[in-house]
Amino acid sequence: MKKFLGIVLSLGLVLGLAGCGSKTEPASTSPVDTSNIKMGKVEYAAHGTKCFTIAVATVSGDTIVGAYLDDYQFMSTDVATGVPNSDKDFAKGYADPKNVLASKKANTEYYNKNMKEKGKATTPVEDSLAAIEKYVTGKTVADLEKVLKDTSTEKMVDTVSGATLVDTKGYVSALVEAAKAAK
Repeated sequence: MKKFLGIVLSLGLVLGLAGCGSKTEPASTSPVDTSNIKMGKVEYAAHGTKCFTIAVATVSGDTIVGAYLDDYQFMSTDVATGVPNSDKDFAKGYADPKNVLASKKANTEYYNKNMKEKGKATTPVEDSLAAIEKYVTGKTVADLEKVLKDTSTEKMVDTVSGATLVDTKGYVSALVEAAKAAK
């Protein structure tokens, strides 16, 4: 199990770093001091107990200048594309071989349809995650920590324009922790 978890976490790092090249636009047009750019990544329970979040934050000083989020959960093999090697030895550790560990961003068609049917979701998950990434970009860790402290979980959904996820606060928290982990 430890080996499986190590592989999953390593994979998350690779996928998280690859995602840093996404189309997320900075919220600020201020010049960035590139001499002090650092990157942090965390695995976080931003959305309940049935998945985990990979959060990556690029920081300059104490300001987040780039962010990336994705959730991973087990999904049925007949509707989802699993992480690399899910069809090989990596899958031997799965409790149910009919499920694969899968990225919500890589499986948006299935995930969005499922959330529309079960949760009456109106905004695609990738759009909500992108809105959260954009929201934190250009803000300092201290500013975000204050917002998190002063804003209830319910109100946080309204704080981030374009994000309709009930766990918006969890995702912002994950990115704050990633920023704090930057080295």
